[in-house]
Amino acid sequence: MIFREAGQFKSNYRDDEAHLVLKEERWFVLGVTLFAAVVVPLVASDYILTSILLPFLIFTLATIGLNILVGYTGLISLGSAGFMAVGAFAAYKIATAFPWMHFVPVFVLAAVIAALVGIAFGLPSLRIKGFYLAVTTLAAHFFIEWTLTHFGWFSNYASSGVISSPPLDTFGIVIDEPWERYLLCLGFLVVMTVIAKNLVRSELGRSWMAIRDMDVAAEVIGIPILKTKLLAFAISSFYCGLAGALWAFVFLGSVEAQAFDIFRAFEILFMVIIGGLGSIVGSYLGAAFIVIMPLVITNVAFFVAGVVPGLSEVGADTLASLELVVFGGMIVFFLIVEPFGLARLWELAKERLRLWPFPY
Repeated sequence: MIFREAGQFKSNYRDDEAHLVLKEERWFVLGVTLFAAVVVPLVASDYILTSILLPFLIFTLATIGLNILVGYTGLISLGSAGFMAVGAFAAYKIATAFPWMHFVPVFVLAAVIAALVGIAFGLPSLRIKGFYLAVTTLAAHFFIEWTLTHFGWFSNYASSGVISSPPLDTFGIVIDEPWERYLLCLGFLVVMTVIAKNLVRSELGRSWMAIRDMDVAAEVIGIPILKTKLLAFAISSFYCGLAGALWAFVFLGSVEAQAFDIFRAFEILFMVIIGGLGSIVGSYLGAAFIVIMPLVITNVAFFVAGVVPGLSEVGADTLASLELVVFGGMIVFFLIVEPFGLARLWELAKERLRLWPFPY
């Protein structure tokens, strides 16, 4: 009775093909969006906004980008962190070269540059796929990191190689407070989520999924393989580049190329796997899981250390090892038990709500 489509009739194709067919879904999404935009900035502390919600929003944006490539197109990539670095450093160069430019076009132009780099490194995808493509994108990541580190032009010849973002000034108002930066990231994420949702439902998105299922059959029915794959790399890199610009300008304020190392790329890939391949909702769930899980592990470890005799404290290296063990275990668990990740569990929960309170 809570989540039921009985009595909700659709009289035209437009209503039948809507993103959210049921009114319960529309009210739920609208309520969550309003809660995130209105209530959270009022009640959340600066620590929650800065240390938890900002990384969650930016990671979600990067995860959506990688999910377009891995989940919808079936092209394995380990270069997401490298494209984030391209977006961050490109935004820095544009902002310092054109200080009069508003930060929104700066971020968009930086994401476009990341998309062009993604196209360049996506060219081998026409000939190779699977493990070999993953190795190629891994080499692209190391090449990007090496280039940004060894050529001082990208950091304006800073001796430390660290870039510091200029103030986020919009029409004379500087965005500096945690809630302001949170709303900025939330606005970018909402807009890019709507765009991604429309893309995967479009002709291009159906071509991506056809290539993912069987690229030979997709080519036989007339889908241009090279164009479609390069578009997937470009759009995925655009999302990652935008996330990198937000990471450097809005979250950290200053960053170096080593901040976007290979562990960051694996972290984003874990979000895609745990959240669910080929799912926009799964990108949100996977990012939330990866961001919140270290906090849960830390609190549980300190609680156990305080209860169990002989365990007075827990070292940072132990906590880092616990995080790796838990992440690895969760990936193995989802690959074996539920390959479609948390998004599938969410779909099953909605199906059960449709039958509640009757037995399954």
